[in-house]
Amino acid sequence: MPNSLATRIASMRASIDAVARRAGRDPAAIVLVGVTKKQPRESVVAALEGGLTDVGENYVQEAREKYAGLAGARKHFIGHVQTNKAKAIVETFDVVQSIDRYDAGRAIARAARGVGRPVRALVQINVSPTERFGIAPGDAPELAARLRDDEGLDVDGVMAIGPNTDNRAEIARAFALAAKTLGTVGGSTLSIGMSGDWEEAIGCGTTMLRIGTAIFGARA
Repeated sequence: MPNSLATRIASMRASIDAVARRAGRDPAAIVLVGVTKKQPRESVVAALEGGLTDVGENYVQEAREKYAGLAGARKHFIGHVQTNKAKAIVETFDVVQSIDRYDAGRAIARAARGVGRPVRALVQINVSPTERFGIAPGDAPELAARLRDDEGLDVDGVMAIGPNTDNRAEIARAFALAAKTLGTVGGSTLSIGMSGDWEEAIGCGTTMLRIGTAIFGARA
């Protein structure tokens, strides 16, 4: 398992680097987040041993058991934020990528203050007609400003999920909108691109790719 995952991670990183260079970008500016949803803890440990530095999960309960005691990994929450789970999210993760409304951001900020553990946050924007979550791109700057000013939350950019389509031009247009929104929200992180659309994301300036299947294989 460790050797297999290390090979997949190295291959994925080499592919990212090649596409980034073709786009005239510095490959080192793109963080690879391994999405460990439905993967066992031993796969997560093997991936970290194989060179992965960042991991992400959609469900806090799954992550609490899987990530407990893991050293040297930056942990990203990429699921929908339920305010009643804010404390558990803050205790488990270093980055919360999916703030899509004020009460969610406020709950995360207050939980972080309560446990004395600062977190970075991203505003999740909706750039796809089929996506359920995410704030409208035009409303994202106001949300980010309110959370920074009123709650002291470290909002460092935006996250978006691409449209569920094989139309590459449509994906690129959605990601271009996300990149434009980062310019109005502020911050240094643009988290767009997953296993099926990461090449378009690189072309649109992503600084963070959330890759699951291409690293870990099909979910159990």
